[in-house]
Amino acid sequence: MTARDGPQDRYKVVWLIFFILGLGTLLPWNFFMTAREYFISRLADTENMSHLGNQTDGAALSHSYLQSMFDNFMTLCAMVPLLVFTCLNSFIHQRIPQQVRILGSLVAIGLVFLITAIMVKVAMEPLPFFVFTMISIVFINSFGAILQSSLFGLAGLLPANYTAPIMSGQGLAGIFAALAMIFSIAIGAQQPESFIGYFTTACAAIVLAIFSYIFLPRTDFFRYYSMKDKTEYHVYNAELETKRDLIKKDELNGMEQNNSKIIPVHSPDEKSSVISIFKKLWLMAVSVCLVFTVTIGVFPSVTAKVHTSLGEGNEWGLYFIPVSCFLMFNLFDWAGRSLTALFTWPGKDSYLLPAMVILRVIFIPLFMLCNVQPRDYLPVVFSHDAWYIIFMIFFSISNGYLASLCMCFGPKKVLAHEAETAGAVMAFFLALGLALGASISFLFQILV
Repeated sequence: MTARDGPQDRYKVVWLIFFILGLGTLLPWNFFMTAREYFISRLADTENMSHLGNQTDGAALSHSYLQSMFDNFMTLCAMVPLLVFTCLNSFIHQRIPQQVRILGSLVAIGLVFLITAIMVKVAMEPLPFFVFTMISIVFINSFGAILQSSLFGLAGLLPANYTAPIMSGQGLAGIFAALAMIFSIAIGAQQPESFIGYFTTACAAIVLAIFSYIFLPRTDFFRYYSMKDKTEYHVYNAELETKRDLIKKDELNGMEQNNSKIIPVHSPDEKSSVISIFKKLWLMAVSVCLVFTVTIGVFPSVTAKVHTSLGEGNEWGLYFIPVSCFLMFNLFDWAGRSLTALFTWPGKDSYLLPAMVILRVIFIPLFMLCNVQPRDYLPVVFSHDAWYIIFMIFFSISNGYLASLCMCFGPKKVLAHEAETAGAVMAFFLALGLALGASISFLFQILV
Protein backbone atom coordinates (compact mmCIF):
# COMPACT_ATOMS: atom_id res chain seq x y z
CA MET A 1 0.00 0.00 0.00
CA THR A 2 1.34 3.41 -0.92
CA ALA A 3 0.57 6.62 0.89
CA ARG A 4 -0.88 8.01 -2.30
CA ASP A 5 -3.31 5.16 -2.86
CA GLY A 6 -4.34 4.54 0.74
CA PRO A 7 -6.06 1.38 2.00
CA GLN A 8 -9.03 -0.10 0.17
CA ASP A 9 -12.53 -0.60 1.56
CA ARG A 10 -12.33 -4.40 1.58
CA TYR A 11 -15.65 -6.14 0.91
CA LYS A 12 -17.29 -2.67 1.03
CA VAL A 13 -17.50 -2.96 4.83
CA VAL A 14 -17.34 0.80 5.48
CA TRP A 15 -19.90 1.44 2.72
CA LEU A 16 -22.25 -1.10 4.34
CA ILE A 17 -21.75 0.43 7.79
CA PHE A 18 -22.71 3.89 6.51
CA PHE A 19 -25.73 2.31 4.80
CA ILE A 20 -26.81 0.76 8.13
CA LEU A 21 -26.25 4.07 9.94
CA GLY A 22 -28.34 5.86 7.31
CA LEU A 23 -31.07 3.25 7.72
CA GLY A 24 -30.90 3.63 11.50
CA THR A 25 -31.23 7.42 11.18
CA LEU A 26 -34.70 7.46 9.62
CA LEU A 27 -36.11 3.97 10.25
CA PRO A 28 -37.19 4.78 13.85
CA TRP A 29 -39.04 7.94 12.82
CA ASN A 30 -40.64 6.23 9.82
CA PHE A 31 -41.92 3.41 12.03
CA PHE A 32 -43.19 6.02 14.46
CA MET A 33 -45.24 7.65 11.68
CA THR A 34 -46.46 4.25 10.48
CA ALA A 35 -48.04 3.70 13.90
CA ARG A 36 -50.18 6.84 13.47
CA GLU A 37 -53.43 4.87 13.74
CA TYR A 38 -52.31 3.45 17.09
CA PHE A 39 -51.76 6.92 18.56
CA ILE A 40 -55.06 8.30 17.24
CA SER A 41 -56.98 5.26 18.52
CA ARG A 42 -55.57 5.78 22.02
CA LEU A 43 -56.67 9.42 21.93
CA ALA A 44 -60.27 8.23 21.40
CA ASP A 45 -60.54 7.24 25.07
CA THR A 46 -62.98 4.40 24.34
CA GLU A 47 -64.02 3.99 27.98
CA ASN A 48 -65.23 7.55 28.21
CA MET A 49 -66.68 7.48 24.70
CA SER A 50 -68.89 4.53 25.70
CA HIS A 51 -70.36 6.76 28.39
CA LEU A 52 -70.72 9.77 26.15
CA GLY A 53 -74.07 10.59 27.62
CA ASN A 54 -72.45 11.24 31.00
CA GLN A 55 -69.74 13.35 29.41
CA THR A 56 -69.81 17.11 29.08
CA ASP A 57 -69.74 18.59 25.59
CA GLY A 58 -66.41 20.23 26.42
CA ALA A 59 -64.75 16.93 27.35
CA ALA A 60 -66.02 15.21 24.20
CA LEU A 61 -64.81 18.12 22.12
CA SER A 62 -61.33 17.98 23.69
CA HIS A 63 -60.92 14.31 22.73
CA SER A 64 -62.11 15.00 19.18
CA TYR A 65 -59.76 17.98 18.96
CA LEU A 66 -56.74 15.92 20.03
CA GLN A 67 -57.48 13.38 17.31
CA SER A 68 -58.13 15.90 14.56
CA MET A 69 -55.03 17.98 15.35
CA PHE A 70 -52.66 15.06 15.94
CA ASP A 71 -51.03 15.27 12.48
CA ASN A 72 -50.53 19.03 12.73
CA PHE A 73 -48.93 18.86 16.15
CA MET A 74 -46.83 15.86 15.09
CA THR A 75 -45.42 17.82 12.14
CA LEU A 76 -44.76 20.87 14.31
CA CYS A 77 -43.03 18.83 17.04
CA ALA A 78 -40.93 17.07 14.40
CA MET A 79 -39.79 19.94 12.15
CA VAL A 80 -38.96 22.61 14.74
CA PRO A 81 -36.54 20.47 16.83
CA LEU A 82 -35.07 19.03 13.62
CA LEU A 83 -34.19 22.49 12.34
CA VAL A 84 -33.05 23.90 15.71
CA PHE A 85 -30.79 20.99 16.67
CA THR A 86 -29.34 20.62 13.18
CA CYS A 87 -28.38 24.31 13.36
CA LEU A 88 -27.04 23.83 16.89
CA ASN A 89 -24.91 20.88 15.82
CA SER A 90 -23.24 23.04 13.15
CA PHE A 91 -21.70 25.08 15.98
CA ILE A 92 -21.22 22.55 18.81
CA HIS A 93 -19.78 19.66 16.78
CA GLN A 94 -16.27 21.04 17.23
CA ARG A 95 -16.70 21.11 21.03
CA ILE A 96 -18.43 17.77 21.61
CA PRO A 97 -16.63 14.60 20.45
CA GLN A 98 -18.10 12.83 17.44
CA GLN A 99 -18.47 9.54 19.37
CA VAL A 100 -20.55 11.23 22.06
CA ARG A 101 -22.85 12.87 19.52
CA ILE A 102 -23.47 9.76 17.40
CA LEU A 103 -23.56 7.05 20.08
CA GLY A 104 -25.38 9.29 22.54
CA SER A 105 -28.08 10.10 19.97
CA LEU A 106 -28.56 6.45 18.99
CA VAL A 107 -28.87 5.35 22.63
CA ALA A 108 -31.30 8.19 23.42
CA ILE A 109 -33.56 7.36 20.44
CA GLY A 110 -33.44 3.67 21.36
CA LEU A 111 -34.54 4.46 24.94
CA VAL A 112 -37.46 6.58 23.68
CA PHE A 113 -38.69 3.70 21.53
CA LEU A 114 -38.23 1.22 24.35
CA ILE A 115 -40.35 3.40 26.63
CA THR A 116 -42.92 3.85 23.83
CA ALA A 117 -43.16 0.06 23.44
CA ILE A 118 -43.69 -0.34 27.19
CA MET A 119 -46.37 2.38 27.16
CA VAL A 120 -48.49 0.26 24.79
CA LYS A 121 -49.46 -1.82 27.84
CA VAL A 122 -49.90 1.17 30.18
CA ALA A 123 -53.37 2.72 30.50
CA MET A 124 -53.38 6.51 30.25
CA GLU A 125 -55.91 9.29 29.76
CA PRO A 126 -55.98 10.94 26.29
CA LEU A 127 -54.47 14.30 27.25
CA PRO A 128 -51.46 12.92 29.23
CA PHE A 129 -50.89 10.36 26.46
CA PHE A 130 -51.02 13.12 23.84
CA VAL A 131 -48.44 15.17 25.79
CA PHE A 132 -46.22 12.10 26.26
CA THR A 133 -46.39 11.33 22.54
CA MET A 134 -45.47 14.89 21.52
CA ILE A 135 -42.55 14.93 23.96
CA SER A 136 -41.38 11.63 22.46
CA ILE A 137 -41.54 13.15 18.96
CA VAL A 138 -39.52 16.16 20.11
CA PHE A 139 -36.85 13.90 21.65
CA ILE A 140 -36.65 11.61 18.61
CA ASN A 141 -36.24 14.47 16.16
CA SER A 142 -33.85 16.44 18.39
CA PHE A 143 -31.43 13.54 18.74
CA GLY A 144 -32.17 12.47 15.17
CA ALA A 145 -31.05 15.90 13.94
CA ILE A 146 -27.76 15.65 15.84
CA LEU A 147 -27.27 12.09 14.58
CA GLN A 148 -28.00 12.92 10.94
CA SER A 149 -25.88 16.08 10.94
CA SER A 150 -22.95 14.31 12.65
CA LEU A 151 -23.22 11.39 10.26
CA PHE A 152 -23.03 13.60 7.17
CA GLY A 153 -20.09 15.41 8.77
CA LEU A 154 -18.37 12.08 9.34
CA ALA A 155 -19.00 11.00 5.75
CA GLY A 156 -17.48 14.29 4.60
CA LEU A 157 -14.08 13.01 5.70
CA LEU A 158 -14.31 10.08 3.28
CA PRO A 159 -14.42 10.06 -0.55
CA ALA A 160 -17.49 11.74 -2.07
CA ASN A 161 -19.33 8.50 -2.84
CA TYR A 162 -19.54 7.59 0.87
CA THR A 163 -22.37 10.04 1.44
CA ALA A 164 -24.44 7.98 -1.01
CA PRO A 165 -24.92 4.96 1.31
CA ILE A 166 -26.32 7.25 4.03
CA MET A 167 -28.85 8.71 1.60
CA SER A 168 -29.60 5.23 0.23
CA GLY A 169 -30.14 3.81 3.73
CA GLN A 170 -32.50 6.66 4.58
CA GLY A 171 -34.45 5.98 1.40
CA LEU A 172 -34.80 2.29 2.26
CA ALA A 173 -36.19 3.26 5.66
CA GLY A 174 -39.08 4.95 3.89
CA ILE A 175 -39.77 1.80 1.85
CA PHE A 176 -40.04 -0.27 5.03
CA ALA A 177 -42.52 2.24 6.47
CA ALA A 178 -44.65 2.21 3.30
CA LEU A 179 -44.70 -1.60 3.22
CA ALA A 180 -45.71 -1.64 6.88
CA MET A 181 -48.59 0.70 6.03
CA ILE A 182 -49.77 -1.56 3.18
CA PHE A 183 -49.40 -4.67 5.33
CA SER A 184 -51.53 -3.12 8.08
CA ILE A 185 -54.28 -2.39 5.55
CA ALA A 186 -54.11 -5.94 4.15
CA ILE A 187 -54.59 -7.65 7.53
CA GLY A 188 -57.28 -5.21 8.65
CA ALA A 189 -57.68 -3.57 12.04
CA GLN A 190 -54.96 -4.39 14.54
CA GLN A 191 -55.04 -4.65 18.32
CA PRO A 192 -52.93 -2.00 20.09
CA GLU A 193 -50.64 -4.73 21.45
CA SER A 194 -49.55 -5.56 17.90
CA PHE A 195 -47.83 -2.17 17.66
CA ILE A 196 -45.23 -3.37 20.14
CA GLY A 197 -43.66 -5.10 17.14
CA TYR A 198 -43.28 -1.80 15.31
CA PHE A 199 -41.41 -0.15 18.15
CA THR A 200 -39.23 -3.14 19.03
CA THR A 201 -38.23 -3.45 15.36
CA ALA A 202 -37.03 0.14 15.49
CA CYS A 203 -35.08 -0.68 18.67
CA ALA A 204 -33.41 -3.63 16.93
CA ALA A 205 -32.39 -1.38 14.01
CA ILE A 206 -30.85 1.11 16.44
CA VAL A 207 -28.88 -1.65 18.23
CA LEU A 208 -27.54 -2.80 14.86
CA ALA A 209 -26.52 0.78 14.03
CA ILE A 210 -24.73 1.13 17.40
CA PHE A 211 -22.65 -2.02 16.88
CA SER A 212 -21.88 -0.97 13.30
CA TYR A 213 -20.60 2.41 14.44
CA ILE A 214 -18.48 0.84 17.19
CA PHE A 215 -16.86 -1.43 14.57
CA LEU A 216 -16.21 1.46 12.13
CA PRO A 217 -12.90 2.74 13.65
CA ARG A 218 -11.47 -0.79 13.46
CA THR A 219 -11.35 -0.62 9.66
CA ASP A 220 -8.11 0.61 8.06
CA PHE A 221 -10.03 2.45 5.34
CA PHE A 222 -12.02 4.61 7.74
CA ARG A 223 -9.05 5.15 10.05
CA TYR A 224 -6.94 6.35 7.13
CA TYR A 225 -9.42 8.94 5.88
CA SER A 226 -10.58 10.12 9.29
CA MET A 227 -6.99 10.62 10.55
CA LYS A 228 -4.96 11.39 7.44
CA ASP A 229 -5.10 15.17 7.92
CA LYS A 230 -4.07 14.97 11.56
CA THR A 231 -0.72 14.38 13.19
CA GLU A 232 -2.19 11.34 14.96
CA TYR A 233 -2.35 9.39 11.71
CA HIS A 234 1.40 9.65 11.20
CA VAL A 235 2.03 8.79 14.84
CA TYR A 236 -0.30 5.80 14.57
CA ASN A 237 1.35 4.56 11.39
CA ALA A 238 4.83 4.99 12.83
CA GLU A 239 3.95 3.05 15.98
CA LEU A 240 2.22 0.29 14.04
CA GLU A 241 5.05 -0.23 11.58
CA THR A 242 7.69 -0.05 14.33
CA LYS A 243 5.97 -2.82 16.24
CA ARG A 244 5.83 -4.96 13.13
CA ASP A 245 9.41 -4.53 12.05
CA LEU A 246 11.90 -2.75 14.30
CA ILE A 247 14.80 -3.67 12.02
CA LYS A 248 13.53 -1.38 9.25
CA LYS A 249 13.33 1.68 11.46
CA ASP A 250 15.51 3.86 9.27
CA GLU A 251 13.57 2.87 6.19
CA LEU A 252 10.28 3.67 7.91
CA ASN A 253 11.49 7.11 8.95
CA GLY A 254 12.25 7.86 5.33
CA MET A 255 8.77 6.69 4.35
CA GLU A 256 7.16 8.97 6.94
CA GLN A 257 9.07 11.92 5.57
CA ASN A 258 7.81 11.13 2.09
CA ASN A 259 4.27 10.66 3.42
CA SER A 260 4.31 14.07 5.02
CA LYS A 261 5.03 15.63 1.63
CA ILE A 262 2.15 13.84 -0.03
CA ILE A 263 -0.44 14.18 2.74
CA PRO A 264 -0.82 17.68 4.18
CA VAL A 265 -0.82 17.80 7.96
CA HIS A 266 -3.12 20.18 9.77
CA SER A 267 -3.03 21.00 13.40
CA PRO A 268 -6.01 19.59 15.34
CA ASP A 269 -6.64 23.15 16.55
CA GLU A 270 -6.84 24.52 13.02
CA LYS A 271 -10.53 25.37 12.55
CA SER A 272 -12.41 27.49 10.05
CA SER A 273 -15.51 29.51 10.83
CA VAL A 274 -18.88 28.22 9.74
CA ILE A 275 -19.42 31.40 7.70
CA SER A 276 -16.20 30.99 5.71
CA ILE A 277 -17.06 27.36 4.97
CA PHE A 278 -20.59 28.30 3.90
CA LYS A 279 -19.21 30.80 1.39
CA LYS A 280 -17.41 27.93 -0.36
CA LEU A 281 -20.40 25.58 -0.60
CA TRP A 282 -23.40 27.93 -0.55
CA LEU A 283 -24.59 26.81 -3.99
CA MET A 284 -24.77 23.14 -2.94
CA ALA A 285 -26.39 24.11 0.39
CA VAL A 286 -29.09 26.24 -1.25
CA SER A 287 -29.65 23.53 -3.87
CA VAL A 288 -30.32 20.75 -1.33
CA CYS A 289 -32.58 23.15 0.57
CA LEU A 290 -34.62 23.83 -2.58
CA VAL A 291 -34.84 20.11 -3.41
CA PHE A 292 -36.56 19.32 -0.11
CA THR A 293 -38.62 22.53 -0.07
CA VAL A 294 -40.27 21.47 -3.33
CA THR A 295 -40.61 17.85 -2.21
CA ILE A 296 -42.15 18.45 1.22
CA GLY A 297 -44.21 21.32 -0.20
CA VAL A 298 -46.44 18.85 -2.07
CA PHE A 299 -45.60 15.48 -0.50
CA PRO A 300 -47.71 14.28 1.22
CA SER A 301 -49.97 17.32 1.82
CA VAL A 302 -51.09 17.47 -1.85
CA THR A 303 -50.06 14.10 -3.31
CA ALA A 304 -51.86 12.08 -0.61
CA LYS A 305 -55.17 13.83 -1.42
CA VAL A 306 -55.25 12.67 -5.06
CA HIS A 307 -58.21 10.35 -5.76
CA THR A 308 -58.12 7.47 -8.20
CA SER A 309 -60.05 7.90 -11.45
CA LEU A 310 -61.53 4.41 -10.97
CA GLY A 311 -63.56 5.49 -7.95
CA GLU A 312 -63.21 4.81 -4.24
CA GLY A 313 -65.58 1.87 -3.86
CA ASN A 314 -63.16 -0.81 -5.06
CA GLU A 315 -60.01 -2.55 -3.86
CA TRP A 316 -57.68 -0.29 -5.87
CA GLY A 317 -59.22 2.74 -4.21
CA LEU A 318 -58.17 1.32 -0.85
CA TYR A 319 -54.54 0.82 -1.91
CA PHE A 320 -54.19 3.73 -4.37
CA ILE A 321 -52.49 6.24 -2.06
CA PRO A 322 -50.41 3.73 -0.01
CA VAL A 323 -49.04 2.20 -3.24
CA SER A 324 -49.01 5.04 -5.80
CA CYS A 325 -48.00 7.77 -3.36
CA PHE A 326 -46.03 6.42 -0.42
CA LEU A 327 -44.55 3.16 -1.72
CA MET A 328 -43.71 4.48 -5.19
CA PHE A 329 -42.18 7.67 -3.80
CA ASN A 330 -39.94 5.78 -1.39
CA LEU A 331 -38.97 3.13 -3.96
CA PHE A 332 -37.91 5.59 -6.66
CA ASP A 333 -36.44 8.02 -4.14
CA TRP A 334 -34.25 5.17 -2.90
CA ALA A 335 -33.37 4.30 -6.52
CA GLY A 336 -32.34 7.90 -7.15
CA ARG A 337 -30.18 8.01 -4.03
CA SER A 338 -28.55 4.70 -4.99
CA LEU A 339 -27.71 5.90 -8.52
CA THR A 340 -25.06 8.22 -7.11
CA ALA A 341 -23.06 5.15 -6.13
CA LEU A 342 -22.77 4.34 -9.86
CA PHE A 343 -22.16 7.79 -11.34
CA THR A 344 -22.14 11.43 -10.24
CA TRP A 345 -23.32 13.58 -13.14
CA PRO A 346 -23.25 16.55 -13.44
CA GLY A 347 -20.01 17.41 -11.62
CA LYS A 348 -19.65 19.43 -8.42
CA ASP A 349 -18.62 22.59 -10.30
CA SER A 350 -21.30 22.36 -12.98
CA TYR A 351 -24.11 24.92 -13.01
CA LEU A 352 -26.31 22.28 -14.61
CA LEU A 353 -26.90 20.72 -11.17
CA PRO A 354 -28.58 23.80 -9.58
CA ALA A 355 -30.46 24.34 -12.87
CA MET A 356 -31.91 20.82 -12.61
CA VAL A 357 -32.85 21.51 -8.99
CA ILE A 358 -34.74 24.68 -9.99
CA LEU A 359 -36.58 22.81 -12.77
CA ARG A 360 -38.17 20.53 -10.14
CA VAL A 361 -40.47 23.42 -9.22
CA ILE A 362 -42.62 22.31 -12.18
CA PHE A 363 -43.84 19.36 -10.09
CA ILE A 364 -45.77 21.71 -7.80
CA PRO A 365 -48.39 22.79 -10.40
CA LEU A 366 -48.38 19.32 -12.02
CA PHE A 367 -49.53 17.63 -8.81
CA MET A 368 -51.96 20.45 -8.00
CA LEU A 369 -53.62 19.89 -11.40
CA CYS A 370 -54.09 16.16 -10.71
CA ASN A 371 -57.35 14.82 -9.25
CA VAL A 372 -56.81 16.35 -5.79
CA GLN A 373 -60.01 16.35 -3.73
CA PRO A 374 -61.51 18.46 -2.29
CA ARG A 375 -60.58 21.46 -4.48
CA ASP A 376 -61.94 25.00 -4.80
CA TYR A 377 -59.98 26.96 -7.40
CA LEU A 378 -57.91 24.97 -9.93
CA PRO A 379 -59.36 22.66 -12.60
CA VAL A 380 -58.45 18.96 -12.87
CA VAL A 381 -56.17 18.65 -15.93
CA PHE A 382 -54.52 15.26 -15.26
CA SER A 383 -57.43 13.12 -14.06
CA HIS A 384 -56.13 9.68 -15.09
CA ASP A 385 -54.13 7.66 -12.57
CA ALA A 386 -51.34 7.11 -15.13
CA TRP A 387 -50.44 10.81 -15.17
CA TYR A 388 -50.17 10.89 -11.40
CA ILE A 389 -47.97 7.77 -11.34
CA ILE A 390 -45.65 9.15 -14.09
CA PHE A 391 -45.26 12.44 -12.23
CA MET A 392 -44.56 10.56 -8.99
CA ILE A 393 -41.81 8.45 -10.61
CA PHE A 394 -39.88 11.46 -11.98
CA PHE A 395 -40.61 13.52 -8.85
CA SER A 396 -39.22 10.91 -6.47
CA ILE A 397 -36.22 9.74 -8.48
CA SER A 398 -35.10 13.35 -9.06
CA ASN A 399 -35.50 14.07 -5.34
CA GLY A 400 -33.26 11.18 -4.32
CA TYR A 401 -30.63 11.68 -7.04
CA LEU A 402 -30.24 15.48 -6.85
CA ALA A 403 -30.34 15.59 -3.04
CA SER A 404 -27.66 12.89 -2.84
CA LEU A 405 -25.45 14.70 -5.35
CA CYS A 406 -25.67 17.94 -3.37
CA MET A 407 -24.89 16.16 -0.09
CA CYS A 408 -21.95 14.34 -1.70
CA PHE A 409 -20.45 17.41 -3.38
CA GLY A 410 -20.90 19.90 -0.52
CA PRO A 411 -18.00 18.66 1.69
CA LYS A 412 -15.78 18.34 -1.41
CA LYS A 413 -15.99 22.09 -2.07
CA VAL A 414 -13.87 22.82 1.02
CA LEU A 415 -10.46 21.84 2.40
CA ALA A 416 -10.09 18.37 3.90
CA HIS A 417 -9.95 19.56 7.53
CA GLU A 418 -13.15 21.58 6.96
CA ALA A 419 -15.11 18.60 5.60
CA GLU A 420 -16.82 17.62 8.86
CA THR A 421 -18.09 21.15 9.46
CA ALA A 422 -19.18 21.32 5.81
CA GLY A 423 -21.21 18.11 6.26
CA ALA A 424 -22.93 19.61 9.30
CA VAL A 425 -23.75 22.79 7.36
CA MET A 426 -25.22 20.74 4.50
CA ALA A 427 -27.33 18.77 6.98
CA PHE A 428 -28.66 22.05 8.38
CA PHE A 429 -29.78 23.25 4.95
CA LEU A 430 -31.37 19.85 4.33
CA ALA A 431 -33.39 20.33 7.54
CA LEU A 432 -34.16 23.93 6.55
CA GLY A 433 -35.60 22.66 3.28
CA LEU A 434 -37.82 20.21 5.18
CA ALA A 435 -39.08 22.99 7.47
CA LEU A 436 -39.72 25.44 4.60
CA GLY A 437 -41.51 22.75 2.61
CA ALA A 438 -43.74 21.91 5.57
CA SER A 439 -44.58 25.60 5.97
CA ILE A 440 -45.53 26.32 2.35
CA SER A 441 -47.47 23.05 2.04
CA PHE A 442 -50.41 24.77 3.76
CA LEU A 443 -50.41 27.41 0.99
CA PHE A 444 -50.36 24.86 -1.85
CA GLN A 445 -53.20 22.93 -0.21
CA ILE A 446 -55.32 26.10 0.03
CA LEU A 447 -54.62 27.12 -3.58
CA VAL A 448 -56.00 23.86 -4.94
